[in-house]
Amino acid sequence: MTTISSVSSLISSLGEIPPETVVFGHSETMQSLRERMDKVASANVPVLIQGESGTGKDIIARMIHARSPWRTGPYVKVNCPAIPGTLLESELFGYEKGAFTGAYGTKPGRVEMAHRGTLFLDEISELDLSLQSKLLQLLQDGQFCRIGAQEDKKVEVRVVCATNRRLEEEIETGTFRQDLFYRINVVNLHMPPLRERRGDIEELAAYFLEYYNRKYNCRARALSADLMSALQKYHWPGNIRELENLIKRYVILGNEEVISSDLVGREQEYFNPDINLDGPISLKKLTRQATRELERKVILRVLQAHHWNRKQAARALSISYRALLYKIRDAGLPPNRSKRRTEAVAGQSAAAD
Repeated sequence: MTTISSVSSLISSLGEIPPETVVFGHSETMQSLRERMDKVASANVPVLIQGESGTGKDIIARMIHARSPWRTGPYVKVNCPAIPGTLLESELFGYEKGAFTGAYGTKPGRVEMAHRGTLFLDEISELDLSLQSKLLQLLQDGQFCRIGAQEDKKVEVRVVCATNRRLEEEIETGTFRQDLFYRINVVNLHMPPLRERRGDIEELAAYFLEYYNRKYNCRARALSADLMSALQKYHWPGNIRELENLIKRYVILGNEEVISSDLVGREQEYFNPDINLDGPISLKKLTRQATRELERKVILRVLQAHHWNRKQAARALSISYRALLYKIRDAGLPPNRSKRRTEAVAGQSAAAD
């Protein structure tokens, strides 16, 4: 069973929360988000943080906790997709002795551990409908029930949720409760993608460079003007997390070519329309074809990265599961990995014949 992660000290994926000037940068959108966050931090109301993967939703959740009256209490993060659905209920709400086979003792859940602190539910859209109803009860009256218990328990907890998906679409497909959406969406904070705050890239890169030089005891030089220009032009599908990983690789290997060649390769892979110069060129048609091919490549890469788990792939793409199935059919991709392998083998056999 997944171990419980309860921390009162604010430790981010970097080991610490970056300075505010780095987190929020200088863009007007981020400054507006900063003001909104400061206003809501002291109020005991649920907060929903939305944005693409890698935009820093977890750091914002920790900053809300740090500014709240409950900052001396625990900060408990629950990564909903990381815990199997069969275990998630017991992890969240705990269980009583004998509640099920293997329940040899009483175990408190993460909701209890967040008492008088903050409960951060990352990727809230992954909760099953049955768990959504129990979470709704918690938000309505501050009560929950352990598995196997006869009575409800009272708890004081600030709930912050995050998702990289549009919950309105999940409501339409019936995978997310509308009443729960209204409960968690009292205040909404939207994290913009890195491509919409390019003016902050230089400062973010400098911060990661200094941080990983210190962490790995390296002396990687400041990035050249040419490389910084390339970073500014890149489309950043992985957002700040992708930038962090690129700088980390540069610090460890100490060669700018590691970054520049990688960026060029990624750009060529994502933007490579097939242009026929032998006849009249229809810009509208080529743009439509390039867009479709780009979408096909992205979907295929994401499916491969998630071992053809279509539910996980849909979450990573910030679209509904039903929308992904439609796009897979429209792009002419096989519906599952096993069929893709069969087609590949058949293709090889045909080539051999």
